[in-house]
Amino acid sequence: MAIDSAAPRYSAVAAGAALELRGVTRLFGALAALTDITITVRPGERRAVLGSNGAGKTTLFNCVTGDFPPSSGTIRFFGEDITHFPPYERIRRGLRRTYQISALFPSLTVRDNVYLACRGVSRGRFSLLRPGTNDALMHATEQLIQAVHLTPVREQLVAELAHGQQRQLEIALALAGAPRFILFDEPAAGLSPTERRELVEILTSLPAHIGYIIIEHDMDVALRVVESVTMMHNGRIFKEGLPHEIEADPEVQELYLGAGHG
Repeated sequence: MAIDSAAPRYSAVAAGAALELRGVTRLFGALAALTDITITVRPGERRAVLGSNGAGKTTLFNCVTGDFPPSSGTIRFFGEDITHFPPYERIRRGLRRTYQISALFPSLTVRDNVYLACRGVSRGRFSLLRPGTNDALMHATEQLIQAVHLTPVREQLVAELAHGQQRQLEIALALAGAPRFILFDEPAAGLSPTERRELVEILTSLPAHIGYIIIEHDMDVALRVVESVTMMHNGRIFKEGLPHEIEADPEVQELYLGAGHG
């Protein structure tokens, strides 16, 4: 049976947690977008956060990344309190995120996009020297392009890519600089069935030490790439459990599947 009580979440041992939220609330004026969110995610754990539109999923990501700091509560990343850190400090500590709307350079090639992402999180990011053939960042760039199955289009302009290929490129950018944890914001949005299958293959092939949380409306995709699920409703945690528990839960089916999501 899926867990729908807050007590186990509060009593969970947080030692060694990759990401830990305790009592996180986010207010926009009188509107509570998040209320008392408590989540603990282990290093290397892959978790889905599901819920209908307005459930608070994207606001949750914004709090974790520092785009919208919480009104109250604490956020810890690998044991360090990052509640009030600016986004760039969280990135330096190995936190990455993709967005619902693509944030790519359409007039540059796939390789240039990935190289700039690698350069942006490196120590030599302000260097004016042109990279050589043996440049370590160029080598990392090629590895990331291969990891997301874009090697055949590596020299192609991003503006010429199919939508699914652009989503794959976003994953490559999130992988730049050896991240420890990634937040994937609806990576399957707008993808064809074939592109979704490729996305599942990419996500399941990520290095085991990289944990992630995925927000996704496509429940079929989400439940195939995670080991745990958190359901949200009206800015609160509604249920937590294993993928097969959540999928079979009658209340989840009524709330989520009945709302027109699949």
